[in-house]
Amino acid sequence: MTETRTFTEQNPIRVFLLDDHEVVRRGITDLLDAEPDISVVGDADSVEHALVRGPALRPHVAVLDVRLPDGDGITVCRELRSQMPELACLMLTSFDDEDALLDAIMAGASGYVLKQIRGSDLVSAVRTVASGQSMLDPATTARLMRSLRDPATAPAVAPELAGLSPREREILALIGDGLTNREIGRKLYLSEKTVKNHISRLLAKLGVQRRVQAAVLASHLQQQDTGDRRSK
Repeated sequence: MTETRTFTEQNPIRVFLLDDHEVVRRGITDLLDAEPDISVVGDADSVEHALVRGPALRPHVAVLDVRLPDGDGITVCRELRSQMPELACLMLTSFDDEDALLDAIMAGASGYVLKQIRGSDLVSAVRTVASGQSMLDPATTARLMRSLRDPATAPAVAPELAGLSPREREILALIGDGLTNREIGRKLYLSEKTVKNHISRLLAKLGVQRRVQAAVLASHLQQQDTGDRRSK
């Protein structure tokens, strides 16, 4: 689990920015640099440039445009986080794209917001993901979750789910319902530490690192279980 991190003017959030439009990079840089606890340490205008500059700058947060001329920000998110597991990636896009949202979550992104977002909300989103929390556009996420539960549109169930124990499947379902470790423990009569250990194991089995990724897979699991009951 990612632990909450705090930042100050003396220890600011180091932000790396990827966007192919110079005016967007300048605007976001001016917006974020105006905050005393945030510092833009560098930017890039292409996937190739980002993969070279990003690791060298050691940012806490990477604000990544989803669609780029030479690739996409989701690939950059996956590659940068493979080198810097603690990096929080905030995906920024002009498009309301459910497939991109799912891909971003599974690549380990901490947040996904639309470019129509207000400046103050973008600043808040950077602080949120830097602290170790998730920041996902609520409307887009809600539609994604509904689509995952729709038999006509649900993606194929991840094969890793078959390797979970009954208790792990139960806990995964509760993660999908948004319960905290303490709430899961109370519901299942387990200690919070035992719940944390179960979650660490099930995340490892699923090959993901964040609860939000597990929550998406929980939706797949729910759909699978519903389909199984209907077929009986």
